[in-house]
Parts: sequence; structure tokens; C-alpha cells
Amino acid sequence: MINFGEILQTLDMIDQQHLDVRTITMGISLRDCGDPDPKKCCDKIYDKITRCAGNLVKTGEEIEREFGIPIVNKRISVTPIAIACEACETDDYVQFAKVLDRAAAETGVNFIGGFSALVHKGFTAGDRRLIAAIPRALSETERVCASVNVATTRAGINMDAVAEMGRTVKRAAELTADEGGMACAKLVVFANAVEDNPFMAGAFHGAGEPECEINVGVSGPGVVYNALKKCRGEPFDVVAETIKKTAFKVTRMGELVAREASQRLNVPFGIVDLSLAPTPARGDSVAAILEEMGLESVGAYGTTAALALLNDAVKKGGVMASSHVGGLSGAFIPVSEDAGMIAAAEKGAITLEKLEAMTCVCSVGLDMIAVPGDTPAETIAAMIADEAAIGVINNKTTAVRIIPVPGKTVGDKVEFGGLLGSAPVMPVNACGSADFIARGGRIPAPLHSLRN
Repeated sequence: MINFGEILQTLDMIDQQHLDVRTITMGISLRDCGDPDPKKCCDKIYDKITRCAGNLVKTGEEIEREFGIPIVNKRISVTPIAIACEACETDDYVQFAKVLDRAAAETGVNFIGGFSALVHKGFTAGDRRLIAAIPRALSETERVCASVNVATTRAGINMDAVAEMGRTVKRAAELTADEGGMACAKLVVFANAVEDNPFMAGAFHGAGEPECEINVGVSGPGVVYNALKKCRGEPFDVVAETIKKTAFKVTRMGELVAREASQRLNVPFGIVDLSLAPTPARGDSVAAILEEMGLESVGAYGTTAALALLNDAVKKGGVMASSHVGGLSGAFIPVSEDAGMIAAAEKGAITLEKLEAMTCVCSVGLDMIAVPGDTPAETIAAMIADEAAIGVINNKTTAVRIIPVPGKTVGDKVEFGGLLGSAPVMPVNACGSADFIARGGRIPAPLHSLRN
């Protein structure tokens, strides 16, 4: 049961420490929308999304007013379009992205995720058509987000898909060159993607999910940072316990919002995702939390250990607070969306290699990182392969959201605006990976995947 006294304890967190519900995301199944006629399929998709999510934004705003809890985003995730639309007799999947965009605009949500494909073991015809459409789909829509899962611990890594996604990222950047490669900010390449993630750009409504559900993402880096300030100099046992207790309170707030939204919309409650998702706002930084533990700058030796402690303590506190913690639930380390990460990258304290090491213990992976526009597609594919390997071997979700900024080089800066922030263009290892990527095929699943 929710104890409203616990919620009252979070009021100063909301007022002073950037605590918010980052998103209420409605997951909607589109598995009954397939039709050989693409126009009929589009009509079914539009009708179902607008019918199910017609009151989502209004309900979120009502909960905000009544409880005084900021709900920053209202979003939708749908069945991967490569699955939902595979029966359509068309090669033009851009039209499906456009109908998603139109439905998102009608409902008033800020993003809709699910222009997605799951190709960790191979491609279907629909998968190939969807991946081919991603660059145009993201450059010709405003609210649509795309994701492709190229690996799982059980299946290994589909290196043909990895190579194709390297080329896809480059094409998406080129088509939005006048926006700094903005399309790439809406494209995530996953290993071990989860089916109930409420956060963009990687959200989709998985095949194992119900007809419709409410998932909530809560974020509070500023709350954790302020809690740690009160135990400065204490041993790590105290640090971990402080983070756990803070995560517990934050998760309880998220559960309250999720259950209220579920009841009012008459839609099942799915999960609460307690991911520490930073913003460019001062005091809302994961990097600041790590530095509060005693690091001169994020990126210094000890950063990976500090992040491991943070991620583990957040999960432990969240699991105790809710029976339905899911999604990713941990700590995100996007460079452009975290003021501390931006500062560290600008002064050279953090590198791509250190970020890769940190992804071994954080929630996702190489996230919102700007690299020179002339970075080869094969190099981007190799970054994806490395992250996929970390995910597969460690049986965790990893991802890549890399932006090769057209016309920019190391030392330049790109502005995305809003929650996406800004990013310094970071140097990339100049040694080539083309022959490695050209091999194709599959990297086999690790031995520990054979658990039956």
C-alpha cells in the first residue's frame, strides 16, 4: 500500500532537487492492425493509438495538479512496426512512421517509440524494409523514435545487422545535417532490449506485454546528489545505504503516479522504471553524484567503481519500494544530457574509452555522444559491436546512440536543445575496423547462455 506520509517527504525534493516523474508512457499493442493494404493498416494504427491514448496527456496533467508532482513527458510506445506491419504489401515503411507521428501529434504526446525491429538472430522481410526506412522516417517526422535490437545473450550478435546499423546511423545523420544530425538522437541500437522500457528513444511495446499498459519512468539525480552531500566523508557502506533509502522514496512516488494513471485511464499498471536520467539543468547530473563520492572529475580513475555502487544501490532501493520495478532502472550516462558529463568531455577528463568501460556497470551504454561527421560507418558499427559484446557477455542491456555530426570535428559543439542538451564533438580512435565489420555473420552466444 502507498503511504501518503512517504510522499509528503518528497516535497522538498520536488521543489529544490529536480525530482520529477520523467515520463508516463502508455504501451499499446498494434498486433491487430496488420493488413495487406497499407492504407487500411495506417488507418487502423491511427485509430487505435488515438482511441487508447486520447486522454493520456489530460490525465497526466490532472495528476500533476492534484499531487503537485511534475510529470515532464507523456509518451507512447507501440509494438515494433517491423512486426505489426509485416503483412502489408508495400516496401514503403516511411508511411508507417508518418502515421505514428500524426497520431502522436493528435494525442499531444512528445514522443512515440516503436519504429523498431528485433534482428538479433536474423532478418525478416519486414525487418529489412523497416531498417531501410529509418533515415527518412526520422528525418521526415518530429516525434517518432526508432530502435533496433542486434544482439541478445541467448542468440549472440548479428554482425550483419551491426554493419547495417552503422550505415543507417550515417545516412540518418546526413539527412538531418542542418540540425546537427538530429535524427540520430532518436535512434538507439540495442543488445538485450527490454520490452517495457518507458524511456525514449528506445521504448517499444514488446510481444510479451498486454494489450495496453501504463509504465512510469521516475528520475532524481538531484535528489541522490543532495542526499550524498549530507554524508560527505563517510565510508561507502553509508553511501550505498543513503542511495538505497533515497531510491526507495523516489520509487514510491513513481508507484503512486503509475497506479493513479492506471486507475483513471482504466489501463493495467505495468512497471516503474527508476532510472537516474539526467538533464542539462544544473544540479540534475549523474556526473555530479559520482564526483560527490570523491572524484575530482567524472572520468577519473574510480569512476567505474562509483557508478557500479550507484547503479546497484538504486536497484536495491527501488525493488524494495515496488513489486513491479522494470524497464532499465539504474543510472544513465548520456553525454549531451548531463551538465557534468558535458564539462568533463570539454576538458578531456572523459573519453569514449572510459565511457565504454562505464557501460559495463550502468543502465544502458554509449548514449548521446557526438563524434566527427567523417567517422566511417564501419567505425560506428564497431562501436555498436563492442557495446553489444558487453551486453551479451554480462547478460545486461546495452545500447548505442552515437551522432556523427555532419561538418563538425573534434573541438566543435553541437546544440540539440531541450532535454537533449548540447555535446562537444569527442575524438574517435583513428584505427580502422572495416575488415572486421566486413566479415559479417554471427558472433555466437556465450557458454553461460545455455541455462536449460
